[in-house]
Amino acid sequence: MLTIEQAKWDYSKINKSLLEVREALDYDGLAKRAEELRTEQGKDGFWEDMENAQQVNRELSRIETKIKHFDKLYSQGEDLQVLIELTEDGGSEAELEELQTELDSFSANVESLRLETLLKGKYDANNAILTLHAGAGGTEAQDWANMLYRMYTRYSERVGYKVVEVDKLAGDEAGIKSVTFKVIGENAYGYLKSEKGVHRLVRISPFDSNARRHTSFASLEVMPEIENQNEIKINSEDLKIDTYRSGGAGGQHVNKTESAIRITHIPTGIVVQCQNERSQIQNREQAMGMLISKLIERQEREMQEKELELKGDIKKIEWGSQIRSYVFCPYTMVKDHRTGCETGNISAVMDGDIEQFIFDYLKKAN
Repeated sequence: MLTIEQAKWDYSKINKSLLEVREALDYDGLAKRAEELRTEQGKDGFWEDMENAQQVNRELSRIETKIKHFDKLYSQGEDLQVLIELTEDGGSEAELEELQTELDSFSANVESLRLETLLKGKYDANNAILTLHAGAGGTEAQDWANMLYRMYTRYSERVGYKVVEVDKLAGDEAGIKSVTFKVIGENAYGYLKSEKGVHRLVRISPFDSNARRHTSFASLEVMPEIENQNEIKINSEDLKIDTYRSGGAGGQHVNKTESAIRITHIPTGIVVQCQNERSQIQNREQAMGMLISKLIERQEREMQEKELELKGDIKKIEWGSQIRSYVFCPYTMVKDHRTGCETGNISAVMDGDIEQFIFDYLKKAN
């Protein structure tokens, strides 16, 4: 059972970590920047330039969120210190259990904020655009791509992010061939960018009447959503724009007109498409936004490869290219090479909720 001495020691360590987080956040600098932005909001003619006004408001909102988050944690730490002092004079067993619960909560919240302070990349705070492609494995791979799609959407919803589907191509028999979706929320790109790569699944196939073991692959692309689309210039001559009828379930308008858009960037060969909106104009705007995000992500990757003197070969969606393997048969422990963390009992997953297991794995990995 927790003792007062141990509680004081734990609180001291956690509080020290919180002060380090304050320094990493540059709390005073954020407060100063927030005041500058509020002053700018109060200037005459501020709302005449809507694009600038929206950027200022978004930046101020993000800064205020960080400040409020830290202030809330600091207040929680002060309340915890008072609780320790009250419990010090002969606390009961119930009071010590409550103190342990509060310490655990405080520690988890500080660690969560510490992770956020590590997301200092240029686009880490942006929304994320994710694209899944089924790879080698046929129907198995298409089912695996669908499972990953469910995993990421469920993960996003549980951490408070909003998911918007942009484009989806169903599989021949089951699952999906490809899907593009947007994850909307603070630091969405920062948290999800490390998921980019090829994902491998080994399991007993539900599509095989002989119940043989199959290996499937799916690739995931992760791009930041670019708020300021003037960051990169695109010549209209470099674009090939095709229109077609949207797929999926029918409707009053969607499948009766060529509202879906496919844009090909000729110099790079990048292709984006969008069909989730009813209007061709809206689909075009969404597709252009995706194209700009892909071009910027490509530019960032090339810069990194140049700095590290990498070749930058695009890996195939097959064996030897995966960044992570999910092995359900034979029975084994799954270990993430980045974090070293291992999962729990996989045998329980064989007849259970596989997406729930993968979600728990992703949570541990992050």
